[in-house]
Amino acid sequence: MTQTWDTEALAPKDALNRLIAGNRRFREASGPSSARSWDGAMATQTQRPFAIVLGCSDSRTPVEILFDEGFGDLFVVRIAGNIVAPSGVGSIEFAAAQFGTRLVVVMGHTRCGAVAATVKTIETGEQHASKNIMSITSRIAPHIEGIVRLGGDPDGTMREAVRANIRASVDHLRHGSTIIEDLVVQGRVAVVGAEYDLETGAVEFLDRL
Repeated sequence: MTQTWDTEALAPKDALNRLIAGNRRFREASGPSSARSWDGAMATQTQRPFAIVLGCSDSRTPVEILFDEGFGDLFVVRIAGNIVAPSGVGSIEFAAAQFGTRLVVVMGHTRCGAVAATVKTIETGEQHASKNIMSITSRIAPHIEGIVRLGGDPDGTMREAVRANIRASVDHLRHGSTIIEDLVVQGRVAVVGAEYDLETGAVEFLDRL
């Protein structure tokens, strides 16, 4: 795959700071919004997203909105449980290699339904009737089984399971894709984890640059 280096692309730390600032504006509704209205000229312009976000498909986690960004700013891949599946990896590889985007964020969220379903499966031993849903929970289970087996406070278990799943997806992207791993080794790309809190609207980054 041809790799395109955009000399004007935001450095990973700068891109991360922009996301942090955007989430702050979203929560506080302060200052001018970065979200842009539609412009037909964008159809003929090359994409230049400053960050790639792998997020959950939960309807309460609209990535562009909670980071106060608009058309063309973010390359977003959403799948239940923010799991790393082949098609998602390919999408992220494409964006990182073709557009020169230098920051990849794996963003999970509190009260994630996919993680909750996986916790239930581990606790009861009962698999979901849908093979397609099982393909999601089976990817999450190995990374949270130890946490669930420990027992304890259900809310605390769920919170730790969500974070463990985020970290597992980050690790998979860093080491399970030759393209992304090479970019990380070269210092061209950084992959970080984040958790969106449904109750507060805040995004907490689990890795700092």
